[in-house]
Amino acid sequence: MERVNILMSTHNGRLYVAKQIESILNQTFTNFRLIISDDASTDSTLKILEEYENKDSRIEVYRQEKRIGATSNFEFLISKVRSELFMISNQDDIWHIDKIEKSIKKMEDQGLDLVYTDLEIENARHRRIAASYWKYYEFENKIKKYNGFQSLYLNNYISSSTMLIKSKWINEFIPFPKKNSSIMYDYWIPLIVSQNGRIGYLDEATVRTRQHKEDIINIKQILSYPNSFEEMRNSFINYFIDHFKVFSDNVKYFSDASVRQLNRDSYEYFNKIRIITKCSFKDIKLFFKLFKCEETNDKINYLLLLHFPVIAKIYFNKRKNKQQKSGELQKERKKYAKKQWSWADNSYAMFKWRRDNWNMHKKSSKSIERK
Repeated sequence: MERVNILMSTHNGRLYVAKQIESILNQTFTNFRLIISDDASTDSTLKILEEYENKDSRIEVYRQEKRIGATSNFEFLISKVRSELFMISNQDDIWHIDKIEKSIKKMEDQGLDLVYTDLEIENARHRRIAASYWKYYEFENKIKKYNGFQSLYLNNYISSSTMLIKSKWINEFIPFPKKNSSIMYDYWIPLIVSQNGRIGYLDEATVRTRQHKEDIINIKQILSYPNSFEEMRNSFINYFIDHFKVFSDNVKYFSDASVRQLNRDSYEYFNKIRIITKCSFKDIKLFFKLFKCEETNDKINYLLLLHFPVIAKIYFNKRKNKQQKSGELQKERKKYAKKQWSWADNSYAMFKWRRDNWNMHKKSSKSIERK
């Protein structure tokens, strides 16, 4: 039996899927099975998949007659896992040739239950946008300092396409939560595994992930550029209300009684904090417990935003007025509409975006030169 099952969900991926399959078939590690489930594609994706299935016995293809969505499709794929280890593949990525080999070595050397890596970001024309996903979203320091359940508790920084997971953990995180799109499978898996298992990272990119028009979700569809401080603050808080509502509703997945209690307390905390309009020291200990793993500068921003909104509003309005005078507001809208290319998959992007829109004393990040 093969040692690794690679799970790929496809939907209308005719432009990209062949190159990704080729990158998997060309891996230096060859003892794997590629299991693909096509989510009712209406283009020629299924035909491409069937051609590869006929050419290589390591490929196994399933077809969903009706569209079930990415989360349910991956749930279906996980039910087909028969190996010791499994990985997740996007239909439009390209894997480095030694991705599987290096991930397995890292897992074996350190006795890990889940391994993840960095990845490169490029556009549909293969032009690099960023050499490091971790640096692009500014959580490299968090990963290297904390890396574990506590640092994953508020938001995700692990991309599904970089993970290698021991199959023995499947029953711990299946079925996936379905009530809230902000909690995706690529967040749920490492979050649950990290409670009682060991997770670790390979400090290099092993995947080239693509940004293209089909991936970009218009920022206005999710959160328009805030016209007011109240709008921005409410969206930030509502994100965490939804977040902890999912945690509280899925009690069985959290084995530690203290974590289950923290889920309930956090849900109540964010519901109470949104009615504050001036200043409050109530539940400030819980704030520091929740945001312990954030950078000091970010922690100050979040503290002002949640507990001292009357002060945070002053900063927000000053920045907004300055932008309006300099004509930068439209540029900011465009920048964030382009940068947040994976909202559905990356709750961290949403989390950081809310912060960056009012942060007055953070140094502006250097723009990434496109090659």
